[in-house]
Amino acid sequence: QVQLEESGGGLVQPGGSLRLSCAASGFTFSRFAGGWYRQAPGKERELVARISSPGGSTNYADSVKGRFTISRDNAENTVYLQMNSLKPEDTAVYWCVALIGSSNLMYSRGQGTQVTVSS
Repeated sequence: QVQLEESGGGLVQPGGSLRLSCAASGFTFSRFAGGWYRQAPGKERELVARISSPGGSTNYADSVKGRFTISRDNAENTVYLQMNSLKPEDTAVYWCVALIGSSNLMYSRGQGTQVTVSS
């Protein structure tokens, strides 16, 4: 069964850090690009970070550039999102995706994890 499962979300104060993990099962994640989307209530979905297959290049939305880092451990079939200097506007549901080639077509997506940045 093809599955992506996120973990690591939660409540953090502004300026804090969180690391999200996305573990794949049922397929070889390294054959796909990995990405993290987020969506806050009333806002459009945003692709915040993307990492190529098997991991040579990364791309970030301007809103998170310099604060978020996407990485992958192909031996663990996992993609990570390290989030530093978090702001209240980073509050959203985050979910990971496996993307086909250089496109943003989804092969699989996770269920999502809530990140709340609040004092």
